Amino acid sequence: MPEIQLGSHTIRSHGVKVAKVHMHDWLILLLLAVIDVVLNVIEPFHRFVGEDMMDHLKYPLKDNTIPFWGVPIIAVLLPLFVITVYYFIRKDVYDLHQAILGLLFSVFITAVLTDSIKDAVGRPRPDFFWRCFPNGKGVFDPVTKGVICNGIKSVIKEGHKSFPSGHTSWSFAGLGFLALYLSGKIRVFDHRGHVAKLCVVLLPLLVAALVGISRVDDYWHHWQDVFAGCLLGWGPHAYFQMLAESQNENNDEPSFANANAFRTWQSEMGSVHVQPRVNSRESSLILAELESGRRH
Repeated sequence: MPEIQLGSHTIRSHGVKVAKVHMHDWLILLLLAVIDVVLNVIEPFHRFVGEDMMDHLKYPLKDNTIPFWGVPIIAVLLPLFVITVYYFIRKDVYDLHQAILGLLFSVFITAVLTDSIKDAVGRPRPDFFWRCFPNGKGVFDPVTKGVICNGIKSVIKEGHKSFPSGHTSWSFAGLGFLALYLSGKIRVFDHRGHVAKLCVVLLPLLVAALVGISRVDDYWHHWQDVFAGCLLGWGPHAYFQMLAESQNENNDEPSFANANAFRTWQSEMGSVHVQPRVNSRESSLILAELESGRRH
């Protein structure tokens, strides 16, 4: 198979062709985006919260260190910037398209999984008391001792979405993809011992970890929420890596046809007589003797 020539497959020359071939992938990606929007609109499950449970849910209501609009910048736009820079260096539209598609699938699959679990679990956030009772005076049902919230409806709705952390899952999905992308481009695992390359790859993962830690510091999530978000962010990467390794193992196993062909090749090679090699000095001496015989 001939190798792709650099600079010959650009967006202008092959962009439309590549997009058409993967049209169904983009349609599935659009469907995932619509599903995620719906999951954010619907009301999550309101888990029962009793009076005695409020002792662990009275952390102060704070602003986000990383705002909601900042997550797409960190998890999507930053990796897209790196991928685009690499395209202008190599001029390979195939690499650009597949990298963008892989990044978006990683993020949106993680987003759908995260928001589905959020809505189904309905775990209250650590600051749920102040979301439910902005004036600081708790009101509870006299029989069940369940909370009777009197706060803003949208704030209460968001208070039932603690598990898992969306900030963390998005960050590990996008920046985790960026780390794997960079490890392939700079050949981190080439067994040459360049530790500086490993530091470059670990930097996106460090940023993702700091985003997750900020969610605990802001009292928007319990530590279990952040840990689960980290696992969800790495989930698509681990699955596709396992799938690729299984395919490579299947390709490496010799088929019966290849084994028979190899045995046939061995038998044929056994009947071939190989002439001994003659070095250049011996050949020159033989030619000299022939010339002298002709003269005499």
